Amino acid sequence: MNEMTKITKPDDWATDQEVRWCPGCGDYAILKAVQRTMPEIGATPENTVFVSGIGCSSRFPYYMETYGFHTIHGRAPAVATGVKLANPELDVWLITGDGDGLSIGGNHMLHLLRRNLDCQVLLFNNEIYGLTKGQYSPTSRVGTRSPSTPFGSVDRPANPCAFAIGAGGRFIARAIDTQKNLPAVLKAAYANKGTSFVEIYQNCIVYNDGVFENFTEKKNSANTQLWLEDGQPMLFAGGTKGIALNRETLRLEVVDVVDGDTSKVIVHDQTNKSIAQMLVDMPFPSFPVAMGVIYADPAPTFESAVVEQNRQVSAGKSADLNALIRKGQTWEVNQKQPHVI
Repeated sequence: MNEMTKITKPDDWATDQEVRWCPGCGDYAILKAVQRTMPEIGATPENTVFVSGIGCSSRFPYYMETYGFHTIHGRAPAVATGVKLANPELDVWLITGDGDGLSIGGNHMLHLLRRNLDCQVLLFNNEIYGLTKGQYSPTSRVGTRSPSTPFGSVDRPANPCAFAIGAGGRFIARAIDTQKNLPAVLKAAYANKGTSFVEIYQNCIVYNDGVFENFTEKKNSANTQLWLEDGQPMLFAGGTKGIALNRETLRLEVVDVVDGDTSKVIVHDQTNKSIAQMLVDMPFPSFPVAMGVIYADPAPTFESAVVEQNRQVSAGKSADLNALIRKGQTWEVNQKQPHVI
């Protein structure tokens, strides 16, 4: 392949399929952000695979001019693992939702994260089951009224980023469907070698409209969002407030920044797992919502270990399928008349 064929434009990543989501769905914005990002990271359609499970978000592979698998409910991590092991050179993206990825697919997601397969996981979180008409999901808040909880959910919700950290994830980030920061987060996820877990707050305009607007609306965002940058103080509200660590209680707290004095404010170290756990657990509205790359501490990837092990085992050996089949315990069956009692 020559260099000219590697240059792509956003339109090169769009298929001829009609995009079929509800008008106003946040998935449209995410799709456009991904299509804009792919040329900027130097990806190529013939080397890219999108794998999804079941749900509104999982229609994504139909709209990307790449290889794609629309798999079964919750099993996208298993299929993505198979794809990456079969061809480690492929760029694998996994598209899932809060229901698909954390309910029926929670077990598969856990093992993907702990193994650290080199792939990007985009979890669209709208805190509802949209495809099946608005049942409450693992991330729905207590009190959520839905067809399955008409009197309000009493189920305590899962925190996707806390789950990912607890499962051993090495890259954890958050973004918002319609905000301009999303492509930057996608680029950081792609640059990470290992499982990159990105929770994207996505608005379901039909069944859970406006559930995030108290911190996503532009007029409130400066005070309600904490955009993290490695090596920089954790500031928000136009730099007038910051996040500090109380040394006595070992808990985070919001502090005022007076005359630009940030001496009490934590400088973001994205390799600090303890602080990352605190950041994803900050209760809103007492604290802003932590956004951007929250935790990134790369480690060897699963597929690289498998490839190396296979190389070592096969070194100096010929591929004798017959010998492999006959290797190990064997039995010889003697045909005798059955003993009748």
